[in-house]
Amino acid sequence: MESEEIAEEREGNSQELPISPSLKLFGKWSYEGVIVRDPGLRAYINLKPVYFPHTFGRHEKVRFGKANVPIVERLINRLMAPGREKGTKKIGSMGGKKFTAMKIVRQAFEIVEKRTGENPIQILVRALENAAPREETVEIRQGGIIRRYAVDISPQRRLDLALKFLVAGARRRAIGSPLSIAECLAEEIILAARNSMDSYAIKKKVEIERIAEASR
Repeated sequence: MESEEIAEEREGNSQELPISPSLKLFGKWSYEGVIVRDPGLRAYINLKPVYFPHTFGRHEKVRFGKANVPIVERLINRLMAPGREKGTKKIGSMGGKKFTAMKIVRQAFEIVEKRTGENPIQILVRALENAAPREETVEIRQGGIIRRYAVDISPQRRLDLALKFLVAGARRRAIGSPLSIAECLAEEIILAARNSMDSYAIKKKVEIERIAEASR
C-alpha cells in the first residue's frame, strides 16, 4: 500500500516539473531552424545544442572524432591555432587561450546578428557551405615529371579548409586595420555567407577550383 502511494506521489511530482527550454549558444542564439543545405557537409557540421562550446578535447583519441565537435567550437579551435599566413606577419595567435578565442567568436556573433538581423549560427553555416571547395589538385611524379591531377575533396577536408580560410581572412583583415579581430571575423563570415568575392575565403575556394579545373 505504501509503495503505491509513493509511486503516485512520484508521478505527481514528475508532472509538476517544468519543461526545460532548449539550449541556446551562450544563452542567446538558438539552434532551432538552422539548416545545412549542402548534403555533403550535413553529416560533418555538428549542430547539437550546447550552451558552452567547450568539449575539453574528448574527441582527441577518437579517429575522425572532430566530426562530433560542435561547429562553433571548431571555429574557436581554429582561431586558437598558431602559425603564420603566407605573405603576412603573425597575428592573432592564441595558442591555448581558448577563453580568449571564445570571447572573440561571441563578439563576432553579436556583430553578425546586429548587421544581418539573422541567427549568427545559420550565417556561419552558410559561410562554411559557400567557402568549402569541392575539388583540388594533387601532384604525382611520373618518370621525373611532376603532373597535377584534379581530385574530389572529402567532406571532412572541405569543412577543414572552409574554417581555415575564414580565420585566415579575418587575420588578414586585422593587419594594419583599426578594426578588432572580432569585427574582422564578423565581416569575413558575412561576406562568405553572401558568396561575395570580397571574402578571402571565397577567393581561395575559387582559386583552388580554377586550378583543379585546368588540371583535368
